[in-house]
Amino acid sequence: MNPLLSCRDLSRSFGALKAVDAVDLTVHAGTRHALIGPNGAGKSTLLKLLTGLLRPDSGTVHLGGQDITRLSEVKRSRLGLSQTMQQVSLFPSMTVAENVALAVRRHRGGTISALPARRGPRRHVDRQVDRLLTDAGLRNRDTLPVSALSHGEAKQVELALALACEPRLLLLDEPGAGMSPAESARLTELVLHLPAEITVLFIEHDLDLVFALATEVTVLHLGKVLLTGAPGDIRDDPRVQEAYLGTSRRADLFTTPPPTSGEPRVPTRP
Repeated sequence: MNPLLSCRDLSRSFGALKAVDAVDLTVHAGTRHALIGPNGAGKSTLLKLLTGLLRPDSGTVHLGGQDITRLSEVKRSRLGLSQTMQQVSLFPSMTVAENVALAVRRHRGGTISALPARRGPRRHVDRQVDRLLTDAGLRNRDTLPVSALSHGEAKQVELALALACEPRLLLLDEPGAGMSPAESARLTELVLHLPAEITVLFIEHDLDLVFALATEVTVLHLGKVLLTGAPGDIRDDPRVQEAYLGTSRRADLFTTPPPTSGEPRVPTRP
């Protein structure tokens, strides 16, 4: 299995605090790789180092074998790295389709304007918008203003915007944050059905959602990699349970209650 993303000895400090401490991470092409850890583990800082929002104090980041350690966010995006953020950032007065069309035009290098595009380019953009809305589960929401959407639907629009960049690597920062159980279940289905050529690296605190999605898991603790492995191995490792709870009470860490009548079985926040 080929590595799409790798970082070696990656570190970043804020004063005396080592937020990311000599982290080695490998994300293989085609995987759904989860990055988990208790609060303060360094997950968000590591994600910012990977996207270029922060510069490391030391270490390297490679994407597809190319050193991107000193490249800007824009240049990393052009190389196939795309992301969604924990906080939704959209144009609320515009429709879902209009938000996605802006992202498509920006990625294609076109102008962002209220003036109608030429007929040929517009048809191409419209086709791509339709495909993205379908991939993000929003085909029946295209004419609604973003302000009329639920929180979960707005997160789906963010997913469509990220996919508009035609990523090789998609980074998701807590995609399930603030979602209802039904919205989390919908998100799980969407990510599971993304094209296989899109590799996904995601941070998530909902561990049941993590283990429903991930093919590989890395656990961070106090800025360092505690463990990387298959989901089953991570789930059963006492070091992971100790890092989260200060105890090895596995039943307290992973809980999935039986579904009630007429409702889908969905993961719950531990």
